[in-house]
Amino acid sequence: MSGPWRQPCCCSGEYMPFIQSLAEVDPGEWDQLRGCDNPFLSHAFLYGLEKTGCTTARSGWAPQHWVQYHRDGRLQAAMPCYLKGHSYGEYVFDWAWAQAWAEHGLNYYPKLLTAVPFTPSAGPRLLMAADADGPALGATACADILARAATTGASSWHLLFPDSATIAAVEDHPALMTRLNCQFHWHNRQYGDFEDFLATLTARKRKQIRKERRQVAQQEITLTTLSGTAITPEALEAFFVFYQATYSKHGQAPYLNLAFFQHLHQNLPQHLSLVMASHAGQYCAAALFLHDEQTLYGRYWGCLEEFDHLHFEACYYQGIDLCIARGLKSFDAGAQGEHKLRRGFEPRLFRSYHWVAHPGFRHAVADFCQRESQGIEAYAQQAEAGLPFRQGVGNTDAGLTL
Repeated sequence: MSGPWRQPCCCSGEYMPFIQSLAEVDPGEWDQLRGCDNPFLSHAFLYGLEKTGCTTARSGWAPQHWVQYHRDGRLQAAMPCYLKGHSYGEYVFDWAWAQAWAEHGLNYYPKLLTAVPFTPSAGPRLLMAADADGPALGATACADILARAATTGASSWHLLFPDSATIAAVEDHPALMTRLNCQFHWHNRQYGDFEDFLATLTARKRKQIRKERRQVAQQEITLTTLSGTAITPEALEAFFVFYQATYSKHGQAPYLNLAFFQHLHQNLPQHLSLVMASHAGQYCAAALFLHDEQTLYGRYWGCLEEFDHLHFEACYYQGIDLCIARGLKSFDAGAQGEHKLRRGFEPRLFRSYHWVAHPGFRHAVADFCQRESQGIEAYAQQAEAGLPFRQGVGNTDAGLTL
């Protein structure tokens, strides 16, 4: 096939592969490039963040999305990208890097970031047409973004939580450094119900989980799952109050606003499930999940009053019930959390890629990434040894999965 065509910029004819808003891209064309139904890479999700003010220059997330058009005018490839003024909402932490730059009188910000904002879940990052040449587009995207870093004064570029197709397209770039990240995911081994899952655990762990679920019920808490259009505006507003409380307990403002969640409900209801907990006839906590055809994503939680084990019930056990009921293959419950391990969530390794402009820091960061990755691999192996499954049951996908 003929090579991709770089769409020129207005009257100058100069190639401009970056746009400052997804409003400049046809939603249908963008979504056709995903190659899956991952909700986080949808135009509705990413543009919703922009439209509701969550990812703007003012919030430190100035959109710099990379796009490329085919000769016939069709969108050929795209990559979400942001010019960041901080490191909040990323979940691959580089605060120490920023401090090192500052100690040497240098500016770490702005930096360029390719990721789904506030979402530590692996998925497509280089979106491509089905007939596209992945490595060629990956090389072009990398070259364009590094050139953009020079024009914007960005210190670095960070590609977080890419899927295997994106990895294959960019991993051979000589300037990119690799970091590893460990998360804990639950896998559905064709369980018929929650008890079927519990049967795979050791007797001690089965007893512990049953006790936790029983104690939630003994506190006279009831849980109701609302999905799609069954989510009421009242339930969504109550959820947002709880979501805000999670941040206020740590003295922080929430990343997302009510307008964004209302936008999700209006535009992506088929991907949403909301678990509402009630006590004494009043909502007391909530957990919001998204899902695609294969994976459940546990994303947002909050409560106003603490109840024993309610967090585990609403965020993990209800999520496992959802996975089994929907026949989903896995449950991605978000970043961090060794407490997930004893509840049947298994360690998985994920890659991120990083480029640093400063030649002196480039060597130091490469050395750090190598040493850190060795530690992360050892940590994942140690975590796997602590899984609560009976002998012969457990992680059949050991090693680096992405």
